[in-house]
Amino acid sequence: MPKTDQVLHTLQSRGITKKKDQPKSNIPKYLENNPKMMRFWYKRYKLFSRYDQGIELDAESWYSVTPEGVAEEIAQRLACDIVVDAFCGCGGNAIQFAKTCRRVIAIDIDANKLEMAKHNAAIYEVADKIEFIHADFLQFASSTRLRADAVFLSPPWGGTNYSREGYDIEKQLLPVGATKMMQYARRISENVGIYLPRSSIIKQVVALAKEKQHREVDMNFLGSSWVAITAYFWDFKF
Repeated sequence: MPKTDQVLHTLQSRGITKKKDQPKSNIPKYLENNPKMMRFWYKRYKLFSRYDQGIELDAESWYSVTPEGVAEEIAQRLACDIVVDAFCGCGGNAIQFAKTCRRVIAIDIDANKLEMAKHNAAIYEVADKIEFIHADFLQFASSTRLRADAVFLSPPWGGTNYSREGYDIEKQLLPVGATKMMQYARRISENVGIYLPRSSIIKQVVALAKEKQHREVDMNFLGSSWVAITAYFWDFKF
């Protein structure tokens, strides 16, 4: 073993080196070769605190996963018996839901992301509480008889170049606008949380509530940075 590697190994075994001082040889090539994406690598431990234990993400997941601290807050707000994570991706939210809910139904249209979510949930030792379903959520909601206590929506915002001002949740969300998406979610539960860009047009967000339905909008922070909002719509009995 070269001398420099010996020293690094000794320091790490004694817990002296900081995470930021560790070698960067394990940076995915698709991040290393893209300076704009490297900012996500530098906050990897905010995305998953157990990143070094083998967390798996594809290129899209680096910028679409809910940061762990924010996911924890959402899971506390939606703590219930059965929750549906409609766009689970690599599992950031589903993992946290598994800590506050008895059962998590995690759905994604991308089979590869679903496999990553299963793998990541195992690292957090919560995979046994999550049922992973490979499906298009809109089709699933249209055909299922499942009733849950709450549904969580974290739909694609349109990539890293989504609008930072006046984000139109009816025109820019994927795969359909927010009103339509809420209609599908309410086939499963009247209690819905939806994770949106901080630039979302608030008038549109508030309008998603049904008559007499309770509504709240939380500002989500990552450290001192405001990163998103989560809107909750529920019956008072929830």
